[in-house]
Amino acid sequence: MQQRCASLLARKRTVYTRIGALIVILLICGVPSLALAQDAATPDSGNTAWMLTSTALVLFMTIPGLALFYGGLVRVQNVLSVLMQCFALTGLMTILWVICGYSLAFNTAGMEAGKITLGSFVGGLGTMFLQGVDVNSLYDDNIPETVFITFQMTFAIITPALIAGAFAERMKFSAMLIFSVLWSIVVYAPLCHMAWSGDGSLFGDIIGALDFAGGNVVHINAGIAALVAAILVGKRIGYGTSAMPPHSLTLTVVGASMLWVGWFGFNAGSAVAADGTAGMAMLVTQISTATAAITWMFVEWAVHRKPSALGIVTGAVAGLVAITPASGSVGPMGALVIGAVSGVVCYWGATSLKSKLGYDDSLDAFGVHGIGGIVGALLTGVFVAEGLGGSGLAEGMTIGTQVWAQFLSIVITLIWSGVLSFIILKIVDATVGLRVEEDEERMGLDLSQHNERGYNLS
Repeated sequence: MQQRCASLLARKRTVYTRIGALIVILLICGVPSLALAQDAATPDSGNTAWMLTSTALVLFMTIPGLALFYGGLVRVQNVLSVLMQCFALTGLMTILWVICGYSLAFNTAGMEAGKITLGSFVGGLGTMFLQGVDVNSLYDDNIPETVFITFQMTFAIITPALIAGAFAERMKFSAMLIFSVLWSIVVYAPLCHMAWSGDGSLFGDIIGALDFAGGNVVHINAGIAALVAAILVGKRIGYGTSAMPPHSLTLTVVGASMLWVGWFGFNAGSAVAADGTAGMAMLVTQISTATAAITWMFVEWAVHRKPSALGIVTGAVAGLVAITPASGSVGPMGALVIGAVSGVVCYWGATSLKSKLGYDDSLDAFGVHGIGGIVGALLTGVFVAEGLGGSGLAEGMTIGTQVWAQFLSIVITLIWSGVLSFIILKIVDATVGLRVEEDEERMGLDLSQHNERGYNLS
């Protein structure tokens, strides 16, 4: 009996030993594969951290940066209306981006590399309301898709807000909201798709144009829409005959400073990684901005005998705009030239050109963003060349062919945005009207549109 029990016990030990060995073997073989699977589904933490930071920086550019920059430039009776426009657009564009903006901009259904299809111009509707996006969704196997969605959302927020500078102090708040919604769907989202949706996109793949962070998508796009809006809405009462100085250059300087800081997220964040490209984008952004600010200051000093705070901060914004399309492609010397050229050309656009053509671009949205974007986009094609300090031309491209590609993308942007903006503005004018009544404009939009004052004047 004892021998039988001992025998059974020995057999059980043998079985347990074999099971244990099998478990160890499975663990040894399985753990690496499990680890690899986990790695494949896990975003890069460093890249994710940088993109979270960049997203916050770009949002910071609109509220409070652009709001204060524009708010200080208008007259005292309109400051609150500008702040309200920026804040309302931040909320409205967020909702619109979730509903359909992201899908129209980045859904790649129907796209084919090297072929022009409908998908080359606009995204599909497969990700409306962010269908299929969850906590595990990744963008480019790199960062959470939720972070990329929010990052691009901040671009969709600031772009229509830039346009508001052209018709400040005279457009109805309701008209501004309706125009911004239609414009973002019909104009912004498709241009974003043409530039950044990857293989099969019109600008990036078919034409071969470079737009790292939004020269076409944001600045030229907003700039030409701003010019069209300024012309259709008409001049402010007293424009050209009455002085209309900024009511608070202090707010404007503070806002411009916030834009400068936030722009590092705008440009360096467009690398979608914490890498050398992001580092170079940050460096050239600083160089171009500083150069344009100082260039504008000296040009104004030479022309008017005194440098102004308004001039230097406007020059800084011009440098920020111009380096945007080039920030992932050019080196420090290219940034110096782009900054200097944008400082001179944007000064001319905001002063001489506007005066000669007679349009009332209230806060120089076209003069700075439209013209600065064009300067930067064209010079990107030159200074991307490795011999000029850039990252290098694509295979088969020369400086000439790259500049031509840049030029084509600019022309398409100007036509697309200009024509469609005109149509949208006409529709809005026919429905709710674009402009406030004369007595409302004289009273100021703070009271006439919002029944509030920016300051307690009692």
